[in-house]
Amino acid sequence: MKNPENMHVKTNICLVIFPLWILLYYFKEKVSYYLVFKFLQMPYESQIANSLWFFLSTLLKITLLLLLIIFLMGIVRSFFSPEKTRNALEGKPLFVGNVLASTFGIITPFCSCSAIPLFIGFVESGIPLGVTFSFLIAAPLINEVGVIMLVGMFGWKIGFIYIVTGLFIAISCGWAIGKLRLEKWVQDWVFTTKFGSEVVSGPKLTLEHRVDLGIQAVRDIFSKIWIYVILGVAIGALIHGYVPENYLVSVMHKSTWYSVPLSVLIGIPIYSCTAGIIPITTALIEKGVPLGTALAFMMSVIGISLPELIILKKVLKMPFILTFVGILALGITLLGYFFNIIMVQ
Repeated sequence: MKNPENMHVKTNICLVIFPLWILLYYFKEKVSYYLVFKFLQMPYESQIANSLWFFLSTLLKITLLLLLIIFLMGIVRSFFSPEKTRNALEGKPLFVGNVLASTFGIITPFCSCSAIPLFIGFVESGIPLGVTFSFLIAAPLINEVGVIMLVGMFGWKIGFIYIVTGLFIAISCGWAIGKLRLEKWVQDWVFTTKFGSEVVSGPKLTLEHRVDLGIQAVRDIFSKIWIYVILGVAIGALIHGYVPENYLVSVMHKSTWYSVPLSVLIGIPIYSCTAGIIPITTALIEKGVPLGTALAFMMSVIGISLPELIILKKVLKMPFILTFVGILALGITLLGYFFNIIMVQ
């Protein structure tokens, strides 16, 4: 039995740390900017400096989100045992679960990497894989920041169509993954990780117990994925600083049948949040890239980023990752063709 006094101390420490978390998250870009351009005194026009700034700010953002989300998921899971979660979903059609998970993904402000802790929590709680992937796809693909920016740049019509088609991709791809029954290609530790399994979940637990379970979740999950987070963000930073925009335009501007799938492939190694990639997408469209091709590139960057896949490698086996990428890439490609067709008419 854990010492109640120790758990009380942990709770007080969390109460002190949370305001510091808010301050650090709010000033993450400024902190990174100061370290690169003021402390290290690197020139503003340097590609290395911009890559380093992107690496530090993105790593800080993802790490802070990961720690908070894992901690909160550990607390949330203390209210619902895996058995209760499974029982709640047993009587519902799989497609309904995909719709609910996709809708939940839309209202959560997570990028592809920071949505993974919730994905792990869903799997650990016994929620079907197809449903969890509907959330994992929808969370970064459709969020309020991206929708507002899309509407501001392209109008309500494009924004609405993007939401509907993005939601369709998340639901249909998650449903397809669920039908394929790929549980055998999930890493064993995901199913065996039981945070606080020695304590009965439910309303009887004290706040100190729930906080302790959240801390345990952070320790168990983050220790397994932190190296993949650093590696993934580093790759994204190198691409961010050294992939020229004119090269992307020259490749995607061609009006050929393969321009859309090629744009999807180009977008996979690049990492960016929705707010970061939309201005680039706008610049591509202004230089003549078709809307559907540019949006397919944008959705590939947001929804199938290489850093996300590197982190998922710790959670999923390679056949699962390849299946996930193939299904989602196909959906995004069809969406790109669809946008190109309706914009011509």
